[in-house]
Amino acid sequence: MVVLINGASCTGKTYSAYNLMEKYNFPYFSIDHLKMGLIRSGNTNLTPYDDYKLEIYLWNIIKEIIKTVIENNQNIIIEGAYIPFDYKKDFSNDYLDKIKYICLAMSENYINNNFDVIIEKANIIENRGRLFSIDKQFLIDENKRYIDNHIKYNLPLLLIDTEYTVNIDL
Repeated sequence: MVVLINGASCTGKTYSAYNLMEKYNFPYFSIDHLKMGLIRSGNTNLTPYDDYKLEIYLWNIIKEIIKTVIENNQNIIIEGAYIPFDYKKDFSNDYLDKIKYICLAMSENYINNNFDVIIEKANIIENRGRLFSIDKQFLIDENKRYIDNHIKYNLPLLLIDTEYTVNIDL
């Protein structure tokens, strides 16, 4: 089984992947680690701020990792914000049957009422020094984009609205 965890910034993708890794003993793979490895090694001219270009570049690699894992009857949790909303087009039904897709997004209400806590907890698993520059409106807009696209593509969404409760079972 391949578990894909997608979502907006600061929604707890890494935290959720870590919890699933502990619960199910599946290996965990961070798309951000791949991104930074490729950037730091000089294997791409893209920067951490080239989000759209990175999604295309990284997805071409990630989708083949997914196929390889499934073909080898293995399990993995892959998390990151670089999973395209139309990811299903890259897989036949045989592959899709072995993929569990999860997306996390926060409501505007939740962000407005919990912004300080969101930023405080953003470093629980990974050091995200760049967060000092993320503002409330950016989070609201990004999460709205995720919510709207999940409706558009008819994808499952775990909406964080009144309290942070993310329980994922496979």
